[in-house]
Amino acid sequence: MEVGDIVICIVDRIIGTTVFVKIDGTSIEGSIVTSEIAPGRIRNLRDYVVPKKRIVCKVLRISGLGNMDLSLRRVTQKEKKEAIEKSAAEKSYKSILKSILKENAEKVLQEILKEDDLPSFLEEAKANPEKLERLIGKDDAKKILDVLKIEKKKKTIIKKEIHMTTTKPNGITLIKKVLEIFKGVNAKYIAAGKYSLEVESNDVKIADKQLRELIDNAEKESKKSGIEFSVK
Repeated sequence: MEVGDIVICIVDRIIGTTVFVKIDGTSIEGSIVTSEIAPGRIRNLRDYVVPKKRIVCKVLRISGLGNMDLSLRRVTQKEKKEAIEKSAAEKSYKSILKSILKENAEKVLQEILKEDDLPSFLEEAKANPEKLERLIGKDDAKKILDVLKIEKKKKTIIKKEIHMTTTKPNGITLIKKVLEIFKGVNAKYIAAGKYSLEVESNDVKIADKQLRELIDNAEKESKKSGIEFSVK
């Protein structure tokens, strides 16, 4: 690991004003001082971290002994999302390797990690399977790639939550008109002024873009109608 890396950690213990964590999947320990937990004054560390909680941190410093200083507050939402998605992909890919390669899975995994991280290696193998074939043979490589193709076809659900409120006497009619914009989207009423939006798709990026465009249109329509609009 290097300074600036984003890592998933498991909170191990809290001593005084320092949080000690283990890097997920390793025995490597890191520490986070209070000022790197969250911006502003912190009254109670346990409002942010508790033992066994998974958190996403940024590596600030690595000492000569391998000790790491980490930050929770400097991780952006985008970095957090990407780290969680990558971790989920790694677990899925490891499971595929174990199901096909059995007892040889760990040895093959170590060989792969010498060249690249597991998700990147297998994603590249979809287009250029030669490296994977040399490592495990054509038959097992084909089995793994066939499973990856099936996994890719699985649909993902994208969720958003919107809030709409208005003091106008015909507010319900106005809100219904805004909701009509979300054709093809599963829109559900949650509570006063809150609605959930769900889209199921094979292509996450395209579906997310389409939903964002619909939300932008709904926000514009809301402003015209005097509706307070926000997205969670």
